[in-house]
Amino acid sequence: MQEEVFEAEIVPDSGDNTLNITLGTTFAVAIIFLLLGTNVGKILDEEAFTETSVPNWWEVPIHERHELELYVPGQERSVLPINGTLGVRTYTEHFIEVELPPSEDDVGFPEPDVMHVALWLPDVAEGVKVPVIMTIHPYYDFGGEGMPGVGEDSNPNTIPDRGVGEWVYNNFISHGYALAQASTFGTGQSTHCQDVKGLGEQIGIQAVVDWLGKQNWSNGNVGLMGKSYAGTTNWEAAQNPSEHLKTIVPISGSIGVQEMFYRNGSSEFRALGYDAAYWAATSDLTTDEMRVCQDDLQGPLNPFTTHLWAHYGGAEWNDYWDERRHLPDVLANYKGSVYLVWGMQDWNVDPYHAFPTYQLMRDAGIPARGIMGQWAHNYPDQPTTHQNAVSPGYGAEAYPEMTRMDWAVDLFWWFEYWLKGNGEMPELHVQMQRHDGRWHVEDTWPPEDMYWEEITLDQATSSGSTVSATSSVTVTIPASDNDRFISGLPTLHLSATTGLCDGGQVFATMFDATQNLRIGHATMDVRYRDGGYEAKTVTPLTTYNMQMEFNPMDVIIPAGNEITIELTEMGMDYLPSACAAIGMQVNIDSSSVLSLPLIDRDEETAPEWFEVPNWWDVVE
Repeated sequence: MQEEVFEAEIVPDSGDNTLNITLGTTFAVAIIFLLLGTNVGKILDEEAFTETSVPNWWEVPIHERHELELYVPGQERSVLPINGTLGVRTYTEHFIEVELPPSEDDVGFPEPDVMHVALWLPDVAEGVKVPVIMTIHPYYDFGGEGMPGVGEDSNPNTIPDRGVGEWVYNNFISHGYALAQASTFGTGQSTHCQDVKGLGEQIGIQAVVDWLGKQNWSNGNVGLMGKSYAGTTNWEAAQNPSEHLKTIVPISGSIGVQEMFYRNGSSEFRALGYDAAYWAATSDLTTDEMRVCQDDLQGPLNPFTTHLWAHYGGAEWNDYWDERRHLPDVLANYKGSVYLVWGMQDWNVDPYHAFPTYQLMRDAGIPARGIMGQWAHNYPDQPTTHQNAVSPGYGAEAYPEMTRMDWAVDLFWWFEYWLKGNGEMPELHVQMQRHDGRWHVEDTWPPEDMYWEEITLDQATSSGSTVSATSSVTVTIPASDNDRFISGLPTLHLSATTGLCDGGQVFATMFDATQNLRIGHATMDVRYRDGGYEAKTVTPLTTYNMQMEFNPMDVIIPAGNEITIELTEMGMDYLPSACAAIGMQVNIDSSSVLSLPLIDRDEETAPEWFEVPNWWDVVE
């Protein structure tokens, strides 16, 4: 047992960003660099902070947060402004045996199916019960052991990770929360095969939650939290949840594997090597590598058959995608709450996973709250990371206001209510940042008072007529006399005629033409012309209406500014279609329609606007 947590090295929480690289680099496996953890000091005079009009210090309304001083130079994450009084006990390790159904049996080395958990408890008086904040993912002991020249594995789950573990250790344990870090099946010291986001993995996660809720030191309430893959495990836990799962905080966690790699049928490059890369990165030449599941054989093949032959059943020859579609089960079965976090400039797990998911949860009776800023694949409270990860048209216009140094307070309120039953229930709303940096709070998003502006493309001017590997089309939308505050998911119903090929693809990038500023994108494979995940047959030389939907956007186009849309065969992270060389003709006429979801908010007095705590002046 280690005696002092922060003498150990800390591993960054890489999330699915580990696989958000070119295909060749994916197979080489990126190794997480080891960093030393430092304990962030507390920053406020407690008496000054507690002089508020609310009964509990953390219940500071969103419109009053800007008055708080929540930052000191050098601080890299948000911290709670009030010190907890409890110490932290030395961690303990636990192996939880899991009963799996016959369908999840593996073949190979006969060994019990167990999940490995490291646990830190606050030093409370005997008989005092506490809730648990848990994070779980495959990135403990992740990396290159057994692969010459690649490097050492990352740290085990017995050391708080830099994503959630260290942050919870520093801020929450002293306030009476336990911290649990667990490895998914087939990773770290958890056995069984690595069933990447499949049924076996889901059952293992659910078993750990149930075990934590039943311990004699536990108050029976467990919350999950994590980013990227560690956020997806939150959804997995909620698919067929333990009664002890009370809240989840998925941060850019995909709602399904097919949903992650395919947008309107267009396939990302990394989809082709996803399963194989995880297998390589978690292989360490131990006995658990002798265990093989059926999905280990299907997984690496599915992206190829889906990309090339989806319209001939290539996506449906097994249940691999369906088994890894998490959201429908959550909506049907989960009784807890959700605190949803997303970067509106996230290209790893795109924000279309968050919307319309948020409203679907509310419609299903799931209490939900959201915070969405113009950051990339990051946490809300990382000032240096935010600055380094944004560029013009991809979030830079929203910095530094994007960094939320009040996030620890916001989330503490959430945990206090849902895991301890303390205080008033936090409001169920979405905190959304517009691309120019301004924050507004809405009951739901897209906002209920959103309305549509429909623009037939016969009103537009254009250059080009064919979208292929060697040609593109530019469409210019006339300026409006009023500001266009786009808040939602724009659509482009594009009339397109296939060439002498049974497919084709269009990638659309939207710009504020006057400022030459990128504001959003969409993509669609013509086989998925109605959206969703069911491919349809395509006949050469046939005209189809491609019902494209853009990624969620919250942007302002000033009055007098034109909009341009560039139509290319592929873009950013996506593979070209099998018909890229031939392409498709697009019809820029009344049969094609751009629809913009608009809202009206008085730029000075609308009550939805709020300011965030100013930390950047302290840095300057």
